[in-house]
Amino acid sequence: MIDRSAQLRRGTERDFVGYGRAVPKVRWPNDSRLALNLIVNYEEGSERNFLEDGVNEAADIGYQPGDEYRDLSTEHGFEYGSRAGVWRLLNLFREYGVQTTFFACGQALERNPEVAKALVAEDHEPCSHGYRWSEQWKMTRDEEREEIRRGVASIRDTCGERPLGWYCRYGPSINTRELLVEEGGFLYDSNAYNDDLPYFVTIGEVQHLVVPYTHTYNDGRFQIAPTYGSPAAFVDNVTRGIKELWSEGATAPKMMSVGLHPRIVGQASRLNALREIIEYALELGDIWIARRDHIARWWIDNHESFEAVQ
Repeated sequence: MIDRSAQLRRGTERDFVGYGRAVPKVRWPNDSRLALNLIVNYEEGSERNFLEDGVNEAADIGYQPGDEYRDLSTEHGFEYGSRAGVWRLLNLFREYGVQTTFFACGQALERNPEVAKALVAEDHEPCSHGYRWSEQWKMTRDEEREEIRRGVASIRDTCGERPLGWYCRYGPSINTRELLVEEGGFLYDSNAYNDDLPYFVTIGEVQHLVVPYTHTYNDGRFQIAPTYGSPAAFVDNVTRGIKELWSEGATAPKMMSVGLHPRIVGQASRLNALREIIEYALELGDIWIARRDHIARWWIDNHESFEAVQ
C-alpha cells in the first residue's frame, strides 16, 4: 500500500526555526545593508488560452465570458506586456543602470525572441519560470521532469545561456526540488517564501541553495485582493519595506525581492511608481541592487565567513 502521507511530506519538510536568533551577519559587496533584487515575471504567451488549452487564463479584470468562449480581453492583456510593457521596463532599467532577474517562461521568450536578446544584451538574468506558466503540483513526476528539461533547453536556445535558477508558478510540487538537483546545473531555486535570506537544504547528498521569493512586495496586488488602490500604495508598501530592512541591515544585512509583471507594472502610471522605488533605493545608499544569480553566487562563495548575530 502506498503511504500517501509520506509522499506528501517528501521534499516539503516544514521548518519553523530557520536561522532563529542566530541570523547570519551577511557581508554583501561594498558592505551594503540590503541586497535588493527586482524580478520581472515574463509569462506573456505561455499562459493558458482557449486556442492551445481549451480554457482561458484567469482574467486580470475579474470577468470571464466562460471557457466555452475565447477570452480575447484577457489574451490582449497578456499581449500588452509583451508588446509594450516589457520594453518600458527594459528602458527604465537601462536609464538607472540596474540589473534584474527575469523569471521567464520558455514559451514566452520563444514567442518574442527580441526580448530574450535584449535581456541578455543588457545584462539581466534569465531564470527559468518553467516552459509554460504551468501548475507543477498537478503534474506527475515524469511530466515535471520534462517541464524542467524543456524549460532549460528553451532558454538556452533563445538567450544563448542556460538558466541557473528555477521558480515555479506560485509554488512547487513535492517533487520539484529533487528534480532540479537531478537535472543539475542550477545554482538555486526560489520556490520558497519562508525567509528574508538564502539558506541551504540537503537533497540526497547535495547542499542545494534556496533564495526565497515573496508575494508581499509584488505588483500583482494591483489586481489580486487586497489590491493597491493606486500606484502610490505600491510605492508606499515597497519603500517602507526597503526602509525597515535597510535599518535592520545596520547589524544584520538583509535581502529583499520585488516582483514585477510587464502586463501590470508595464502600464505607464505604475511604471512611474517603480521609478520612484528605484530612485528611493539609489538615494538611500548602501543597497546592492543585484541579479538573483549574483546573490546566489555571493552566498555560496562567502556564507562560511558570515558571523551569527545573536
